[in-house]
Amino acid sequence: MNFFHWKQKIKSFDQRRDILIEQNAETAVTFSVHQFLQIGSEAIDKRGVFSVALSGGKTPDAIFKELSHLSYAQALPWSKVLCFWSDERSVPPDHHENNYFNAMQAGLSSLPLLPENIFRMQAEDHIEENAAVYEQLIYQKVPSLQFDLIMLGMGEDGHTASLFPRTHGLQAKDRLVVANYVPQKHTWRMSLTYACIHRAHMICIYVIGATKAATVVKALLGPYDPDNLPIQRIGTPSHKALWILDAAAAKELVRDFSCLPGHRSDSPELGVSSEFG
Repeated sequence: MNFFHWKQKIKSFDQRRDILIEQNAETAVTFSVHQFLQIGSEAIDKRGVFSVALSGGKTPDAIFKELSHLSYAQALPWSKVLCFWSDERSVPPDHHENNYFNAMQAGLSSLPLLPENIFRMQAEDHIEENAAVYEQLIYQKVPSLQFDLIMLGMGEDGHTASLFPRTHGLQAKDRLVVANYVPQKHTWRMSLTYACIHRAHMICIYVIGATKAATVVKALLGPYDPDNLPIQRIGTPSHKALWILDAAAAKELVRDFSCLPGHRSDSPELGVSSEFG
């Protein structure tokens, strides 16, 4: 399938982060679907498998829904796709808040994925032991411990995956997966760690909608305070994070971009993309 080359559309934001702003949620999702398929195709060509850590949330679910369209049925050799998750809630796999459940309901269940290549996080019980088991799965299944793509979102509080502000999971060392207690939600979550995320060949952060606009500005232009805004720590010079935004989520960023030294508010680097195809 002949898609655009997604790298031509992104702009550098700083030494750790790239950015793409689409006109609306629909075009952001379509970009993300095409990018997903291109990354997958290239990974399979190079390494024989496409290892992806999926995210929960409305935007990833919209991506999975579009991926399930028949027009993409032959876009990848789906039997070579390894599906992991970037985080999970401590609820059963048939619960409406379970990320695995929602991804399958959104469209993954209709793709010709091999059941043995779908690795859900078992966070509903014995979460600390199961986090260690999930880490071992990554050691066994993911080439060089580097996911080809890690999908992330951002909460209005600045959390990503299940790395919440001021939680012990932010300090995890030498771990790929942790059980993270989140006192502000009175619950446990399972999450990939920064160390695991920063190994990935591609890190994508999907942020859609005006309700995220204020946090986007804080995360990208505000003082560096990852204990309170964990999303700020995502991305390194050698493994940059790509922020995929719609115009609504980026509205305050575009307005305030003049605050960043060397850039103007009308800088073409933050121009909203209208190209597709």
